[in-house]
Amino acid sequence: MSKTIVIGSDHGGYHLKKACIKALTDWGYSVEDEGPDCLDSCDYPVYAAKVCNKLKADADKLGVLICGTGQGMTMTANRMGVRAALCTNEFHARMARAHNDAKCLCMGERVTGQGLALSILKVFLESSFEGERHQRRIDLIDTVSQ
Repeated sequence: MSKTIVIGSDHGGYHLKKACIKALTDWGYSVEDEGPDCLDSCDYPVYAAKVCNKLKADADKLGVLICGTGQGMTMTANRMGVRAALCTNEFHARMARAHNDAKCLCMGERVTGQGLALSILKVFLESSFEGERHQRRIDLIDTVSQ
């Protein structure tokens, strides 16, 4: 498991991103913050692309993307070819890693409280891909989407 986490948000996820960065640092992770650096209105695809490009360049890194609902970040990341999962509880996070080998956790600051979000983040990072029958299904994603 990577000890480097690449994180980004838009203005709607800025506060939760800051809380995640603090938690990640406290947990011993190295964090690459791709922005934004303030609460000014901004476009989520720009920051999703920054994080996804880093994840695509280094398969060992995991990512976190946060916007108001998590939907826009998730859609952008998946469209860019990064397996991203919008998680609203710990079970989602565990299964996203264990069964889907998700490389990027997406959350929504406006729909998930900070305490729950940090718990989701911890479970996502501590879970690992189970492989075997799940790998076959992941491989099918590329086949059926051609």
